[in-house]
Amino acid sequence: MCGIIGLHLRNPDLHPHLGGLLTGMLCEMANRGSDSAGVAVYGDPTWSPADTACVSVLESTPDLEAAVTAELGCAVSVSDLGDTRLVTADATAEALRDAVAAADPTALIAGFGYDVAVLKGVGHPRALADSWGLANAQGWQGVGHTRMATESAVNAAGAHPYAVGQDQCLVHNGSFANHATIRRELRAAGVHFDSENDTEVGARFVADQLAGGRDVETALKELCATFDGFYTLLVSNRDSFAVVRDAIACKPAVIAETADWVAMASEYRALSGLPGVERARIWEPEPEVVYAWSR
Repeated sequence: MCGIIGLHLRNPDLHPHLGGLLTGMLCEMANRGSDSAGVAVYGDPTWSPADTACVSVLESTPDLEAAVTAELGCAVSVSDLGDTRLVTADATAEALRDAVAAADPTALIAGFGYDVAVLKGVGHPRALADSWGLANAQGWQGVGHTRMATESAVNAAGAHPYAVGQDQCLVHNGSFANHATIRRELRAAGVHFDSENDTEVGARFVADQLAGGRDVETALKELCATFDGFYTLLVSNRDSFAVVRDAIACKPAVIAETADWVAMASEYRALSGLPGVERARIWEPEPEVVYAWSR
């Protein structure tokens, strides 16, 4: 099962309402996966302030703020949001990520960049959304996932999104059949992994493609040519939002588009509360066709 949602806002007047819209979408997908959930929110002024680096951290030491401050050599702020802690600082995203890793080598970095905050947790999606205060979030884009675990343990680390590149994330409904082979190939090329989860392989593959200079459409076409299995994927970064399904397209997905927004979900009911949806163009994405939008 598992449920995917994504919302890309074209109309700036809707930016203050991003969190409320995402909350409704996420909760509609709760019965597709109620053991854990996660979201990636782009542009919230509290979680990822403008011109400030933000790192999302799981399983971190209680004195993380002091440890990262000492490592980085400048002031650091840490916000606790359930299983996730958001670390922000006036630094480069890479420097802050590296300082967190050095300050607490056992911590798991769940996302990093300048615009994205990644929140993950174990429990029912509605309870998690309430605990995060998701309804109050703002921004121009959000991605979410409700998980029914099949490939790895039920913990916050195994929840989606998988955000392994700067301001990038991926959510996945389905299963990659040849993930072990691709993981070995990526490891041999020097790519680091945090888990044995098949979704992380897809995320690392896409991040590696983007780091090599490919755009998201080319990266996802290469993924379709390389990965076997059944999947619907949503990949986002600070400027783009893209959806692709496997060649058989057995995992459900629906896309809706208006002048004000683009949205996708595993089922239409997650889109039914969006403003102006009655006027939207609505369709089911075709197999192995990459649908992408840019800011």
